[in-house]
Amino acid sequence: MNNKKVMIFSAPSGAGKSTIVAHLMKRFPVLGFSVSATSRAPRGEESNGKEYYFFNTEEFKKKIANNEFIEYEEVYKGFYYGTLKSEIDRLWSQGKIILFDIDVVGGVNLKKLFGESALSVFIKPPSLEVLRERLTGRGTEDNESVERRLTKAQYELSFEDKFDVILINDKLEDCLGEAERITEEFIS
Repeated sequence: MNNKKVMIFSAPSGAGKSTIVAHLMKRFPVLGFSVSATSRAPRGEESNGKEYYFFNTEEFKKKIANNEFIEYEEVYKGFYYGTLKSEIDRLWSQGKIILFDIDVVGGVNLKKLFGESALSVFIKPPSLEVLRERLTGRGTEDNESVERRLTKAQYELSFEDKFDVILINDKLEDCLGEAERITEEFIS
């Protein structure tokens, strides 16, 4: 693409990706968070334009038809997620290194797209059992939803070798330290 850099963080749901990304955003002002678009409804305190750009399914499909996404995917039946081209332009015009917090397949696609300009990081839970505990501990999902996410996590774990770096999020403090180290290295 060009000499502009991007960092891609992907993980199965509940592996701690959002916590790690939030930490890096505070620590490195040069990073610009890429706000993804989704067709799902906001959860909890989420607001439009902060965590996600929220569109209904019809609006999302219209944006697909208008070629407004750099990548998108139907992550769950009827639930789309994607990265708007306008978001990339917005962040690069501010001179930022773009930080993506994105699902695993999206992460693999972005790495293919950005190639050497991208550092892709896979955050891995220590085990599926620990992942189950984390998802259940959130209190935001019913059992069916937790099971669906665990099934998906098993599939997503098969992509880890397609990433530049694998971080195992066992002890959060250690994982944050390692994430800082690789970010510093990539930035400089």
